[in-house]
Amino acid sequence: MAPEEISLPAGAWGRRSRPQAPAGGKPRMKQQLSALLVAFRYAFQGLWYMLRTQRNAQIHCAMGLCAVALGLVVGLARWEWVTLTLTITLVLAAEGLNTALEAVVDLATSEIHPLAKIAKDVAAGTVLLCALAAVVVGCLLFGPRLWGLLFP
Repeated sequence: MAPEEISLPAGAWGRRSRPQAPAGGKPRMKQQLSALLVAFRYAFQGLWYMLRTQRNAQIHCAMGLCAVALGLVVGLARWEWVTLTLTITLVLAAEGLNTALEAVVDLATSEIHPLAKIAKDVAAGTVLLCALAAVVVGCLLFGPRLWGLLFP
């Protein structure tokens, strides 16, 4: 989706500012909670945007769900679940940073520029590196169990 096609919600610019303190004191707890909830809403909007528009993020999510299902089938130990969860999260976080960087580069320039290419290529390469590491972790977690099931 091209940046021109993205519609921002009203008030989206400047939303990161803190609520102003009332005269003579700190913001009330209700204001702080409201600001926190708004921040979470924006974060979930970002995740939803990534999952809705980025094909690779969708693929990574599907693979992560397959790994979780396989983990349930083979009965992973607690430490293996921690490893799997952190690995899936790492890949999705890298994909999110890649998506954000691509949007910022597209916002900064519409021309083909060597530095824009480097930024986008390095971000994409980072996602690839994380995905390859996830495959290695998957082989280490599931390989011995699957080998035992296939060749008893």
